[in-house]
Parts: sequence; C-alpha cells; structure tokens
Amino acid sequence: QVQLVESGGGLVQAGGSLTLSCAISGDVLSSTAMGWYRQAPGKQREMVATITSGGYPTYADSVKGRFTISRDNTRIIRLQMNDLKFEDTAKYYCNLESRRQPSGSYMPYTYWGQGTQVTVSS
Repeated sequence: QVQLVESGGGLVQAGGSLTLSCAISGDVLSSTAMGWYRQAPGKQREMVATITSGGYPTYADSVKGRFTISRDNTRIIRLQMNDLKFEDTAKYYCNLESRRQPSGSYMPYTYWGQGTQVTVSS
C-alpha cells in the first residue's frame, strides 16, 4: 500500500511562488510515476506535472516554464510553483501510479492524496 500526504498549499499573490510537497509512505519501489494534478470547482481534474521513476518530468502546457517537479528523495515529491497566476487556483492532489494493488496483486493502481488548496489572488 501507499499513502500520500500533501502539504504546502496556501494563499499567495499573483506572481508569487509556492512549493508543494508530497510525502510518500509504503511501497514506493512499485511506483512507475508520480505527479501533481489539480482541480478547480466545476472543472475536471487535470495533470499539472508528472515524473517517472527514472526522473523524467512532463508538464502541462499551462505551467511549462513556471512549475518544476522534483524528488527530494524517493519518498518526497515537490512541486515548485513560480509566477503563479489566478488560473492556477485549485486543489492540488499528489498522485502515484503503482504496479501493485493495495492487496499486493501485481496490477496497476492509482493512489491519490487528500489534496491541498492553492489560492492565487489577483
């Protein structure tokens, strides 16, 4: 099993910066990718940034050049957000894709954290 706990959300002015952290516990060795998604009220959840177990990052077009995803170690995923815009306001969720189910079976499974709110004031 895997547990994800996000932290670092809060209120920030447009143009400011904020760093989100995701602490991972459990079977991190079975992970294939990790990342951050966000969802604003009335909108679908969207991918913000992902990073493979090998360290290769992918970003949504809307955040390229402003956000950076990284791993402090194998159990901490960070999202450095710079030049924040009003449209970045959303609840941000940590995500981990695993090769194993919570039961231990070797089948794909997606874990989610509870989310952390990021609010950008204009």
